[in-house]
Amino acid sequence: MDKRQELMGEFMDLFNEIVYLNKPALENALKGYKLSEIEMIEHIEKIPQANVTKLAQASYMTRGAISKLSKKLMEKGLIESYQNEENKKEIYFKLTKKGKELNQKHEELHEFFMERDKIVFEPMKKEEYDTIFRFIGRYRQHLKNMD
Repeated sequence: MDKRQELMGEFMDLFNEIVYLNKPALENALKGYKLSEIEMIEHIEKIPQANVTKLAQASYMTRGAISKLSKKLMEKGLIESYQNEENKKEIYFKLTKKGKELNQKHEELHEFFMERDKIVFEPMKKEEYDTIFRFIGRYRQHLKNMD
């Protein structure tokens, strides 16, 4: 096996191990919600004037899938839509109180996971981070160029 295959295999295994380890805590704390719903709530909170197009790009989903998901989230009372005075055509989304509470639970879980895993990150030097970020950046740029 060459180093490229080995590296990609290690990335995939690491990702799967993290998902496997985090899944029970996520499912317990966020019962009744799908991962796609939680991720969309997170994106709506973080993206200024979140609309279907921005959410589709951030989620790597189609606009149609985002429209369906946003309707579900509105029915659950987690998000609401609004329009700006300057542009009545465009529809934006924001979190409701219930959506903000769910997002807060999700953020607390991420903080818990980061605290649990800090032993791995504490000894890392800036140069190690820089190397990893450079590699990820190059790979992501390569994938973007595939479109």
